[in-house]
Amino acid sequence: MNATRSEQAIVLDRVVKRYGATTALAGLSLDVRRGEMFGLIGPDGAGKTTAIRLMCGLLHADEGELRVLGLDPRRAHRALTQRVGYLSQRFSLYGDLTIDENIAFFAEVHGVRDYGARRDQLLGMTQLTPFRARLADRLSGGMKQKLALACTLVHEPDLILLDEPTTGVDPVSRREFWKLLSEFLANGITILMSTPYLDEAERCTRVALVHEGRVLAADEPARLRQLIPGRMLEVLASGTAAADALRALPGVRDAQIFGERIHITLTDESPAAEQRFTEALRQTPLADAPVRAVQPSLEDVFIAKLSSPPSPRGGSGGARENARA
Repeated sequence: MNATRSEQAIVLDRVVKRYGATTALAGLSLDVRRGEMFGLIGPDGAGKTTAIRLMCGLLHADEGELRVLGLDPRRAHRALTQRVGYLSQRFSLYGDLTIDENIAFFAEVHGVRDYGARRDQLLGMTQLTPFRARLADRLSGGMKQKLALACTLVHEPDLILLDEPTTGVDPVSRREFWKLLSEFLANGITILMSTPYLDEAERCTRVALVHEGRVLAADEPARLRQLIPGRMLEVLASGTAAADALRALPGVRDAQIFGERIHITLTDESPAAEQRFTEALRQTPLADAPVRAVQPSLEDVFIAKLSSPPSPRGGSGGARENARA
């Protein structure tokens, strides 16, 4: 059941955005509840950045309805600026200013007075206090992202929109960044973030799998994984020929390549089905390939949804799938 209007921080209803002959969003529908961390998951070109820019009021939709914190981003852009923090893919820090000076600059841009205590709090949370006098140009990539987040939050927004904030950041800094987001979430801030990393989606309250400007599926990560029917096995093999050979075996619903491994979905979940598959595998050139049972990942769900026809309306967790006309 969809969240009530008072619970919704963001609502997109059949939103279309075109750039000339290119359709970036093809009837995108989703809702984000207040106080949750929502992930827009999809590859480059899926429409994630366009959707976030529409939410900020930086772009205008060609069709459909859009509400952010109950407001129309196009008509109430100035009011939303005070309530929304936006961290773009290329957030512009000033390299010749110190950490302290960058935060002060963004505080003044947002009209924040007496921001000293807020700045100290953010520096403490981001562990940047020892470096507050360092120029932004002399920071590591991870420290720059943490400073950008602090600048985004200095005016205490109700909602923060993050466009692939961890792209190009080392694994340790990514982990620290996610710890920060969890702290802000605990303080009641609603977070929407886009990412191409499916492992990051597991940390979100709910996610929407986006492809070619439409939602393939949206729900809690655990519930999305349940969309894969049957039992899943992983075979240590690679290549299209191997995948085709595995698909031809009895009881196999599908086979998808994941690097040096192939994920097999069986038609049913019984141990007998796995045994029959293993016996059939031993009669093929892949007889010696190791096999183990695995749990479906969001990547499995994404690929399965790509290979299945979209429904004209549907989707769980408050999102509606919309087929491109």
